[in-house]
Amino acid sequence: MTANVVAPGYIDTDMTANMTAEQKEQLMKVVPLGRTGSARDIASACAYLASDEAGYVTGQVLRVNGGMYV
Repeated sequence: MTANVVAPGYIDTDMTANMTAEQKEQLMKVVPLGRTGSARDIASACAYLASDEAGYVTGQVLRVNGGMYV
């Protein structure tokens, strides 16, 4: 059995939809990839961790945040 965590950054959701244009502009200054993430980005990370390819990966936090905390 493996145990891992996906820690998403700012993802396009109802929560981020309520941000003002100024807030989004400020956010993009701290996200090296220059965009918010998508539900697909998070789903892909989860699919990887649930796959056989990640069978020897355990105890990890997979940060899916566009490099926000680099």
